[in-house]
Amino acid sequence: MSDRLSALLQRFELHARVFHSGALCGKADVEGSTGVGHLHLVRRGPLGVTDTQGRHSVVSEPSVLFFPRAGAHQLDGGEREGADVVCASIDFGAGDENPLLRGLPAMLSVPLAQLPGLDLTQQLLFTEAQASRCGHGAVVDRLAEVLVIQLLRHAMAHQLVDGGVMAGLADPRLAKAISALHAEPARAWTLDAMAARAGMSRARFAAHFTRTVGIPPGDYLTGWRMGLARSLLRKGLPVKQVSAEVGYASPGAFGRVFLQRLGSTPLQWQHHDAATRT
Repeated sequence: MSDRLSALLQRFELHARVFHSGALCGKADVEGSTGVGHLHLVRRGPLGVTDTQGRHSVVSEPSVLFFPRAGAHQLDGGEREGADVVCASIDFGAGDENPLLRGLPAMLSVPLAQLPGLDLTQQLLFTEAQASRCGHGAVVDRLAEVLVIQLLRHAMAHQLVDGGVMAGLADPRLAKAISALHAEPARAWTLDAMAARAGMSRARFAAHFTRTVGIPPGDYLTGWRMGLARSLLRKGLPVKQVSAEVGYASPGAFGRVFLQRLGSTPLQWQHHDAATRT
């Protein structure tokens, strides 16, 4: 069986782009209209942060800040020496498509002292970000992607998220079922089959899944399929192919569920999405 993150990483490719490294003096507005999240690795503070809800906080110790979904926020490094920060945009699928992003808080802030497993990655990232060697840009971008994956591992291992799919993936039994759904969306899943993957009875599985993840397993499966479908439609795949890849016997059956969930047909959605991106 695939591990808890592999299927998500295969379906929703993770891309990072480092756009700032070094001293940050004064205030810097981070746009939320670009459709991507952001990662800020703070080597030295203090760094003032105004989050997507307008709440202000100060990061005084080396930390990693992760804004998984698009949202405007502001960083303030002060007017003197400034904070030492590496900032990257993180594209991991639109927030309403990737269930992992839906399950995370608007901002995840973790001191580096609590992340001993990230020592080597963050040291390499800071070192490379300050260098001007061949392939510099590609290296820092890849290191930022590794840092995101390690942060997600840490969040699951230490149960930093108490709801959504992150909480489900942190549960050893539910993780088996959820990982299987992620890896095989086209399979004709039944509640009995999902419960069997988790090694639980049908009733106990349904109750435990709903209590932990926040929605029934059938609703989660449909949401996963619809999110994956939008990702595939965005890539230009035909509706017939998408419907088969996400587990529907016919484009008509797929279209009815898509229309009910999103208010438009798959083809209408695909055309509208393409138009908004040109």
